[in-house]
Amino acid sequence: MHEITAHDDLSIDKAEFYARLGGDVEAILTGERDWIANTANCAAILFHALREINWAGFYFLQGEELVLGPFQGKPACVRIALGRGVCGAAGAQKRTQVVPVVHEFPGHIACDSASKSEIVLPLLSGDRLVGVLDIDSPILNRFDEADAAGLQAIVDCLLGASDLPV
Repeated sequence: MHEITAHDDLSIDKAEFYARLGGDVEAILTGERDWIANTANCAAILFHALREINWAGFYFLQGEELVLGPFQGKPACVRIALGRGVCGAAGAQKRTQVVPVVHEFPGHIACDSASKSEIVLPLLSGDRLVGVLDIDSPILNRFDEADAAGLQAIVDCLLGASDLPV
């Protein structure tokens, strides 16, 4: 079992933080190809390592909707139509969504009223959408482009280490 590295050093910048976190993700994925196991462990690592978040998890594409996968946090919406809310927008556009104030996002789905900002990254195999990584925060303006870049590296590691669903 891999121990998650403590990321409590506030003197490091986000790039260094995500490099260290990426190392933790890579270590826990090494030798395991199962998609569900890997996304479950990835959600747990993100939830416990990221500051000021209240939800971290995955939605997987099934037909024209995203269906809840492994996550950490309060119970969540189970199905989200492509194009609806932040997750649906990220999936439909195949583009990361960094939302500083979720209540200002058109069609925002409030699964947890405590969430104030959100970042959602599409999970892409080539040009094929597999799902999304969704992270919520109770803090306004919690996420920025440095978070997007750091999380993208983690998503890339996850996708490369896993046997993706057909």
